[in-house]
Amino acid sequence: MALRVDLTFDCARAVELAQFWKLALGYVDEPPPAPFRTREEWAASFGPPGEDEGGGAWLHDPEGIGPRLVFLEVPEPKVAKNRLHIDVRVGRYGSPEQVWERVEAKVAQLVGAGASVLAVDGTHHVVLADPEGNEFCVAG
Repeated sequence: MALRVDLTFDCARAVELAQFWKLALGYVDEPPPAPFRTREEWAASFGPPGEDEGGGAWLHDPEGIGPRLVFLEVPEPKVAKNRLHIDVRVGRYGSPEQVWERVEAKVAQLVGAGASVLAVDGTHHVVLADPEGNEFCVAG
């Protein structure tokens, strides 16, 4: 049996960063596990939070294909380049020009939502940073 993976982001503002990734990937908020009605109720079941515990946000692919994304607030800032990053794929169907137009449209959408362009690699992919500086690529 294959195992599933979650991708967890340590971050400063979990809800805001989750909103960005919902737009980037078409993900939706993940409901709390049964029998809990809210994430707050679920978190309270673990006892009082520790001093360094912040909020969180949980997203999932509505089609159930992609990994779950978890955003956990941590006190320390990001200080180095990611060792793992996400590639947002817009699809390789159509002509190379059509693929690149979709890449450029997605990049424009994400820049409008707070991403920054770090580099453009010809007409293959664009390297961006999300609103908290996490690197990712948009490609065909």
